[in-house]
Amino acid sequence: MKKEIYLDNAAATSVHNEVKQEMLKYFDLNYGNPSSIHSKGLEAKNAIEKSRETIATIFNCKPEEIIFTSGGTESINLALKGIAKSMKNKGNHIITSKVEHQAVLKTCEYLEKYENCRITYLDVDKFGMVNPKDVESAICDNTILVSIMYANNEIGTINPIEEIAKITRKYNIYFHTDACQAAGYCNLEIKKLGVDMLSLNGSKIYGPKGIGILYVKSNIKLVPILHGGGQENNLRSGTENVMNIVGFAKALEISQYKRLEETERLTRLRKQLINGIVSQITNSGLNGHPTKRLPNNINISFEDVDAEAVILYLNEYKIYASIGSACANNEKNESHVLNAMHKSDNIDSVRFTLGKDTTKEDIEKVLDVLPNIINSLRKIKETIKIKKK
Repeated sequence: MKKEIYLDNAAATSVHNEVKQEMLKYFDLNYGNPSSIHSKGLEAKNAIEKSRETIATIFNCKPEEIIFTSGGTESINLALKGIAKSMKNKGNHIITSKVEHQAVLKTCEYLEKYENCRITYLDVDKFGMVNPKDVESAICDNTILVSIMYANNEIGTINPIEEIAKITRKYNIYFHTDACQAAGYCNLEIKKLGVDMLSLNGSKIYGPKGIGILYVKSNIKLVPILHGGGQENNLRSGTENVMNIVGFAKALEISQYKRLEETERLTRLRKQLINGIVSQITNSGLNGHPTKRLPNNINISFEDVDAEAVILYLNEYKIYASIGSACANNEKNESHVLNAMHKSDNIDSVRFTLGKDTTKEDIEKVLDVLPNIINSLRKIKETIKIKKK
């Protein structure tokens, strides 16, 4: 039996065993509705508030500033739509970047179309990084929000969030960051970052899927996007997902406890894989910043090779990676991130994202099979070209 080598941790992670154990009792023992005032309900309510306090301690913020959502996408929607609706009498201009996650970009498209917002999409440099000076230059009298991701989900580049926050504070503008990829590898202290809102989800930190949070600074008023019983400080109605909330808090606690150690370990493995690929495979190159990047992210372009074919060939060896750009309806879409970085149209990218179970032996296995895969695919492509002539 071949060993499975899972290198798609930016898409989803396994659930940590300690997290699973914490969650189990909320399936059939402590199953009460947190809004009920009897003992079963109070048990569930206490579990939620304990989880909220755990997260607030990690963020160094107030517990009431943590809002539980169904994931990163809902968190981002609540932040952007909530601000746009609450501040429509003060302004309608939002600044973001061209390389944001689709949850931000699609929400901005909605706000342009249905809420009369004006969106500025900032360019990035060749590493996919946002320049704080460009943020400042884009600010105008009716700017109400800046939303720039902490770390890019495709290429792993880490943005200068603290510098951008200084600018938004200078102009008294709210600053939101999508930190879904950054958790577990980057500092999440709110006072250090200087952000007003921050989105996280559980499925990237060895927690359950279907759970996320939005940190909202206490002086910010948001209009909710879900209406009902008024849970989560009237910002997210609906019966709380207690087991997932507990699991998220435990996963975040573990990831932050192991952050420095794991960052150092994965950085070594990342360097091993990058150096091995670019030294063994001609016409290959790293996308994103060479050093200011997530320790687990390797995004590589291979000239004259279809990335989807690489993924399928790797799958035969039980090596699981992903295409740098998204695919939908069985049609390959160009990567908006690579396009914003002005990468050539005929270059695809493959994303390897390492995780807690990744070993040196796993990296060696990838380097053993990947060059042959690329060479084979290039030969096939060349043969097809010759036949067409």
